[in-house]
Amino acid sequence: MINLPFSDRRQAGRLLGAHLAQAKFDLKENALVFGLARGGIPVASEVATVLNLPLDVIIVRKLGAPGQPELAMGAVAGGRIQIRDEALIAELNVPANEVEKIVAKATEEARWREADYRANQTPPDLHNLTVIVVDDGLATGYSMLAAVEYVNSFRPKRVIAAAPVGTEAACSRIQNFADTCVCLAKPFDFQAVGRWYEEFGQVSDDEVRQILEQHRRTRPLVLTRRAAAN
Repeated sequence: MINLPFSDRRQAGRLLGAHLAQAKFDLKENALVFGLARGGIPVASEVATVLNLPLDVIIVRKLGAPGQPELAMGAVAGGRIQIRDEALIAELNVPANEVEKIVAKATEEARWREADYRANQTPPDLHNLTVIVVDDGLATGYSMLAAVEYVNSFRPKRVIAAAPVGTEAACSRIQNFADTCVCLAKPFDFQAVGRWYEEFGQVSDDEVRQILEQHRRTRPLVLTRRAAAN
């Protein structure tokens, strides 16, 4: 039984990591944790620590609706994977050229953030790995969906999408693309991810860099130049 709200992202991550450790997943070898930057990184850090696995980062940028930046029309991940909510775009009557401008801006930001966080190193080789993709919460699920599709493009063995809290609809949507979607709590009156945390401050770029550097020192990644699938 999960008691809500979580105190903060790190406490939620420890609980999520403990749940994954008890689940029937073979995570002792050939596994890796990915955190969605920026808010998913503190959660993923605790998951990786509990499971004693390497940690890496996926840059996902939400496609905010014009005039309503918190309303996601989709997301981009890794500077190239796009997920769009075409029904919402049509409902909001957003012109195609406006959507393309929003996508281009989000894609550019994702690319430079990824280069910055990884210190220009290439992504790890995910082929035949079990990849756990972690965020701090799943509202619409589009950010996680974009991240999962990014990971899938590298042909891993298995993809586990995981978050401390989310909506039933988001988890169901993600389940169609990931092998497993793990969510500790699915409150009925969801409203927003931040509602389910006592402390939900913005995660800074510096904090993301510090967390990643700490994990690289304690359990370094083996980085390669294997290409993603077309």
